[in-house]
Amino acid sequence: MTTTPGGADLRIVDVTKRFGDFVAVDDLTLTIPAGSFFALLGPSGCGKTTTLRMVAGLEEPTQGAILIGDEDVTWNKPYKRPVNTVFQSYALFPHLDIWENVAFGLRRQGKKDIDKQVEAMLDLTELSGLARRKPQQLSGGQQQRVALARALINQPQVLLLDEPLGALDLKLRRQMQLELKRIQTEVGLTFVHVTHDQEEAMTMADTVAVMNEGRIEQMGAPADLYELPKTAFVANFL
Repeated sequence: MTTTPGGADLRIVDVTKRFGDFVAVDDLTLTIPAGSFFALLGPSGCGKTTTLRMVAGLEEPTQGAILIGDEDVTWNKPYKRPVNTVFQSYALFPHLDIWENVAFGLRRQGKKDIDKQVEAMLDLTELSGLARRKPQQLSGGQQQRVALARALINQPQVLLLDEPLGALDLKLRRQMQLELKRIQTEVGLTFVHVTHDQEEAMTMADTVAVMNEGRIEQMGAPADLYELPKTAFVANFL
């Protein structure tokens, strides 16, 4: 079991999630190595967001276990997990400026000497010149970076990204794909990215898992999936 200073292995073991008679996630077992950029790719309704929500603690599995490093977090409350989530709606605080949005998590934990950490995070996400602006004064891409900085400053072992670029236009989305990859490489954290966008998964992830009807159809490096699809579904989807 590996835990690096930057992150931890995420293990999903025999996890099933049912909503009434509907099986959203079907006996899923998956190990996401520490420090990797991992994409869960698939059409809507395939179970990828439900999987992410179970890792975040926003849904409880019907059965199975979720481990981060050596810790079983299956039944832990969301705030008791070494995990942060960036959603498609950035959920920034409109009344706080960018500096205070990023500092929010540390202030809430009662941390001291947070100025240096906020400065470093704004630097990493290239927002230093915008610290005193309000979210509504920023572009979509800039707001996305604020949401990222706010999540990363809490030093989670796993960062969950739920369709984070879905609200951006194509040009900005391509730019942010490269940005996200750069940031992930610099911080060395485990990133788990849920998307239905093939190009996004292929551009950013080290490993892609293609989901269909609650199961993983195929998993591997982007080039391998593209060149050697194992099922008709994967071939058609990519």
